[in-house]
Amino acid sequence: MTVNKTRVFALTAAVAMALSACGKKEDAPAAEAGAPAGAEVQVVKIGFAAPLTGPQAHYGKGYQNGVQMGIDDENALNPEIGGKKVKFELLAEDDQADPKAGAQVAQKLVDSGVAGVIGHFNSGTSIPASKVYSDAGIPQIAMATAPAYTQQGFKTTFRSLTNDTQQGGVVGKYAVEKLGAKKIAIIDDRTAYGQGLADEFEKAAKAAGGEIVKREFTNDKATDFASILTAIKGSNPDIIFYGGADAQSGPMAIQLKRLGLKAPLVSGEMTRTDNFVQLAGKDAEGSIASLAGLPMEQMPGGKDFETRYKAKYQEMEIYTPYGYDSTRQLINAMKKANSVDPKVYLPVLAKESYAGVTAAAIAFDDKGDLKDGGITIYKVVGGKWTVLETVGAK
Repeated sequence: MTVNKTRVFALTAAVAMALSACGKKEDAPAAEAGAPAGAEVQVVKIGFAAPLTGPQAHYGKGYQNGVQMGIDDENALNPEIGGKKVKFELLAEDDQADPKAGAQVAQKLVDSGVAGVIGHFNSGTSIPASKVYSDAGIPQIAMATAPAYTQQGFKTTFRSLTNDTQQGGVVGKYAVEKLGAKKIAIIDDRTAYGQGLADEFEKAAKAAGGEIVKREFTNDKATDFASILTAIKGSNPDIIFYGGADAQSGPMAIQLKRLGLKAPLVSGEMTRTDNFVQLAGKDAEGSIASLAGLPMEQMPGGKDFETRYKAKYQEMEIYTPYGYDSTRQLINAMKKANSVDPKVYLPVLAKESYAGVTAAAIAFDDKGDLKDGGITIYKVVGGKWTVLETVGAK
């Protein structure tokens, strides 16, 4: 049988092309400038979770920006761990400040193969998520301040701020001894953070000689506090302490002044924000809030970090530098252990002391709580947060 030469040529060419395509390797996605020609770069995923939508999104986004900046600064060093060039990559998830979503997001990050996690932001999401990370053996450095977060006995849990026992204790004592408050009203939002902070504030205020004349509660979605504040007004308190976020404390500051209450609003770090001042406007004046750590201008690396951050992202949230330090501390532990395997670098993370932007020696105790964390008290004066005093920092 005669074979058409044109068909033979076409078939031969097609087979050759197919074989060539099969033998061609995909370009290595992690090959980076600065790495030796032909060197493969191992991608190491860092998980992140916080509220990125809803009324607390400004907290989460500022936190995320700090984490991303930490990753970018590490990648700029062309790091090598375990004999391999590595590139760190952020996997960010929105947990909506919801405990159920927090656990779901945690499982998603674990399934994605993250080597470590920065977050979650809220105590209410960090606590259920921490069980997921613990079961997977993945280190987690959270912003959560509720004592319960590190009291579960998990070896994988660490926190980047002082806890509510430390902060509530400082503010409760300060309110009585420095602000002269004898009669105190307390409101909280019933979240793990808000209620926990209010509980610790109450203990310290009582121990210092203060009297709690009213204890009320709301929720973290409310904006109308007229009935609560009216009930409080009759007890004529010297201060009103609120445990919760600025989405509630902002409207609360306005409403308490409209009702004729002379008592200043005192709160924790979720109120010590520019957002609170914007929400409350002129009625923010005289409000007092605490924040973990030193003021930015007193942080070891604060001024340089603020300049670099604003050049890239503009305005900075209060949690941004802590996200940055947590990220670089996590990666530093990997470098020291010469491994990105969580079970290998976890013991190093638990014991290391890291020189960061926020403090010269960031270290954790045997529960994962931050050691030697100070608290700074601020007051709104002339429409801006100004420092009153820093307590307990080393």
